[in-house]
Amino acid sequence: MLHIEFITDLGARVTVDVESADKLLDVQRQYGRLGWTTGDIPSGGYQFPFDNEPDFDWNLIGARKWTSPDGEELIIHRGHAYRRRELEAVDSRKMKLPAAVKYSRGAKNTDPDHVREKADGEFEYVTLAIFRGGKRQERYAIPGSRPAAASPRPAPAPAGRAQPQARPAPAAVADEETPF
Repeated sequence: MLHIEFITDLGARVTVDVESADKLLDVQRQYGRLGWTTGDIPSGGYQFPFDNEPDFDWNLIGARKWTSPDGEELIIHRGHAYRRRELEAVDSRKMKLPAAVKYSRGAKNTDPDHVREKADGEFEYVTLAIFRGGKRQERYAIPGSRPAAASPRPAPAPAGRAQPQARPAPAAVADEETPF
């Protein structure tokens, strides 16, 4: 039997028993949907493979996607909103880095020093997650999803016959609510 400690969205610490290691991510998803986390953000943010970014399951870290009234897609984690930033590949004599996608926000006075990163000038920020390099891992994807590049294209409609139009799925109520 494994034990995993969560911090609830109200700050309480709860220990949950997990039958086996193969059930661990399912339990993290279950409690992550409630906004519960398993600890603090590591220095530099969580690191994931680049190809996992389009269908990453944010529940694994107790976060969720949210669209602002202005239409901007954000990631909400412990009451903070993180923006998506695309980083170009770096190829210099000193450093070689592949392209990346980073979710970050401006640092606050209450953020611990180990998570603060310096930018140009005096600006500091906190990275929640960075997707760079590596090989895609299905265990990080939303269950049942397919990466955008691998999804099959719909077959063209036969000529002469009108095809019924699919209705868009109703939006979940939770996505409509202000997250904080």
